[in-house]
Amino acid sequence: MALDNLISLSFSDDDLAAIDQAILAIQAALSGKTINLTPEQRQQYGRIAEQNKLFVNKAKSYMEQYPNLAPAFLNKDEFDRDYLAREQIEQRLQRLDSLNEQLSDTKVLLDHDNYHNSISFYRNIRFLSEENVPGTNVIYEDMKQFFVTSPQTPVTPQPPKNNTDNQPG
Repeated sequence: MALDNLISLSFSDDDLAAIDQAILAIQAALSGKTINLTPEQRQQYGRIAEQNKLFVNKAKSYMEQYPNLAPAFLNKDEFDRDYLAREQIEQRLQRLDSLNEQLSDTKVLLDHDNYHNSISFYRNIRFLSEENVPGTNVIYEDMKQFFVTSPQTPVTPQPPKNNTDNQPG
């Protein structure tokens, strides 16, 4: 049974070089400006929810309307720099998140195609090995290790049911 090819694409060397150059340019532009938190720090600081973003926006608006009500220890200039930088980063993150999702989704389809074609190849090798076609036993013996549930019982591979968790990464 022929399998549907869900996606077909290729990258030229020039395409890959352009992508890599763009990534290097982003890394260079961010060098010295971004932070890598430890998992514990991420837990400690967390993220503010949408409701809290509205709260920050409201506080900023009131601080601008009533600068005399801001506490003396609050550095409003630093608050404004942080606020602007957060907005600038958030806009770029949204764009990068979209690209990340597109790349990830494309990889899912490529993984799906590769996995199902590999299953077809394995099934054909198993059949040819059972028919004693020269050279196929070694290939079959090497590949069947991926489908063994116990040392004695090989399992016929079944395509996953729309689950990409078991596909090669």
